[in-house]
Amino acid sequence: MLEIAVGAGGVIFGGVISYVWLKNICKNKFIHYELEAKAKAKAIENEIELALKNADVKIKEKELEQEKLFQERVARIDERERSVILQKKEFERKAERLKMLEQGALEREAVLEKLESQKQLEIEKIIEKMQDIASFTKEEAKAYILEKVEAQSRAEVAAIVRKYEQEAKIQGEKKANYILAQATTRYAGEFAGERLIDVVNLPSDEHKGRIIGKEGRNIKALEMLLGVDIVIDETPGVIVVSSFNLYRRAIATRVIELLVEDGRIHPGRIEKTHKKVEAEFEQKTYEEGQNILIDLGIFSMDEELVMLLGRMKYRASYGQNALLHTLEVAKLARVMAAEMGGDEVLAMRAGLLHDIGKALTQEMGGSHVEIGVDLCKRHGEHPTVINAILAHHGHEAPNSVESAAVCAADTLSAARPGARREVLESFTKRVKEIEQIALSNPAVRKAYAINAGREIRVIVNAQKLSDNETILVSKEIAKEIERNVQYPGAIKVSVIRELRATSYAK
Repeated sequence: MLEIAVGAGGVIFGGVISYVWLKNICKNKFIHYELEAKAKAKAIENEIELALKNADVKIKEKELEQEKLFQERVARIDERERSVILQKKEFERKAERLKMLEQGALEREAVLEKLESQKQLEIEKIIEKMQDIASFTKEEAKAYILEKVEAQSRAEVAAIVRKYEQEAKIQGEKKANYILAQATTRYAGEFAGERLIDVVNLPSDEHKGRIIGKEGRNIKALEMLLGVDIVIDETPGVIVVSSFNLYRRAIATRVIELLVEDGRIHPGRIEKTHKKVEAEFEQKTYEEGQNILIDLGIFSMDEELVMLLGRMKYRASYGQNALLHTLEVAKLARVMAAEMGGDEVLAMRAGLLHDIGKALTQEMGGSHVEIGVDLCKRHGEHPTVINAILAHHGHEAPNSVESAAVCAADTLSAARPGARREVLESFTKRVKEIEQIALSNPAVRKAYAINAGREIRVIVNAQKLSDNETILVSKEIAKEIERNVQYPGAIKVSVIRELRATSYAK
């Protein structure tokens, strides 16, 4: 029993201990949960406070931003008001200044009218005195005074012209020399003078007889069909083909060469060979024109213009090959246009077509300028190209940089030493004409044409002209030469005034 009682007591004690322990555990858990709940509540409270603070900060930032924008708008409005006020003051100041200028102008006008009246009175007094002293009539005295006034005004005008002409000349020469230097140093063209004859070599003198034919029928057929002169003389192994038309001469030379190679020479064979060579030359000239366009980078041009461009190879002017001259002008014009800020390709195209009419002048006759303009208009070329064709011989004034470049390049190509040959008679006539124009001026004592007629040196009477008036004389002579003389390039007019005083010691 005792053991049972001890065991029951132990169980009860253990149960009490367990209850107390479990109670303590539950109590501790409750305290932990309570603390955790309080911590979470505190954290939520802190987050709410932080959110409220952030909201307050954002509201304040918005208020500051709105206030800043408002201040900026107010500042802009103030600035505009100040600007309007300043403009109003400036306008008032200008109006006042304009009013003062108008008043000054009126006062000056009144002074000028007064001076004019005084001048007229003085003139009348002088005329009356001259009538009394020199027995002049009123009209004679008036004419004498006007002559003196005109002479004095002429001297003053000459001085002003000389001053500003020197300034313009210095600036113009600098720019022109730079452009010409750039053009000539960046392009150096070859020169080949064209002759009026071609020489055909023969295997033997026996072929001369074949070319002449029985009773001269072969040579007559050749000359009639080919339009050239065939000269057969005693020079061994050669015959001469002569014609001013390079195209016909080239065809004739080729026909004779083929006939000589073949050995069969008679009128029927001559005609057949001529047709064959003519067709070959047509194709050759077209290909030549195409090659030129490809080399220059121009890829759009009417076929007729391309054909005529190739045919320029067989045209010469004053001994200068027209195609070589045209290519030279095109390349020089491109460089000049580039230096002056123009269209390089358009300038080159205008230079290429500026003498295109020369390809047809020998067949059609007339001015190559008119023919070229008609061709280019018919094929829809650019107005600048047409203006360049007209301007390079003075039919129109250049209306663009490109046209001016073509005119300058054409003059440069034609005027350079050795580029062209002229008949001695026409050269002599032109030189004499230039000298006569200079000598026709009453103030000129002597005149000498020098530098192959490209310069006229004029010596004037120092008693009749002043230094300043020599400028006007040079311009008058230059204008007279331009009106009456045809010449390539430019003619320089140099006027020299010299005063000599001679005394003898005895």
